[in-house]
Amino acid sequence: MGKLAVAALRGVLVVLLARSLFVQAVMVPLLAVDMNGLRPEYAYLRTPVLVIIVLGIVTAQVVVVCVWRLVTMVRRGTVFSTAAFRYVHLVIGAFVAAALLVFVLAPGEAVAPGVVLLLCGVVVAVLGVALVVLVLRMLLAQAVARDIEAARMQAELEEVI
Repeated sequence: MGKLAVAALRGVLVVLLARSLFVQAVMVPLLAVDMNGLRPEYAYLRTPVLVIIVLGIVTAQVVVVCVWRLVTMVRRGTVFSTAAFRYVHLVIGAFVAAALLVFVLAPGEAVAPGVVLLLCGVVVAVLGVALVVLVLRMLLAQAVARDIEAARMQAELEEVI
């Protein structure tokens, strides 16, 4: 991965993290204040909705931080190691958690069936991203195994020579 690509990706990650922190620190409290005016029959939804939104933002922040760490490992040439799996597992877990949060957010009978169907589509899409990352994790596992085998063979070759 070239230096320009790493710099560009890091710039995008910084912007994403900064905006998510802004939303978490400024926009969510403003939303909480706005939700004080809910009709009494919907007032019980205030806290769960705010918690789901904050947890959704946290899942995005986890993904951003893990991608940052993986990009650092790529730059150092250490991404093909078992240490990378920790970050990949966290990304997969964050996507699954985000899908569960969207599923929990589904309003049920209070809205049109199309809205529920749309949210279920979002859940499937987010789970699809988690599956793509899982496949990439399997490719990483194969690469790590081949790297370990190559190192072992290199050591044996050096012994023979």
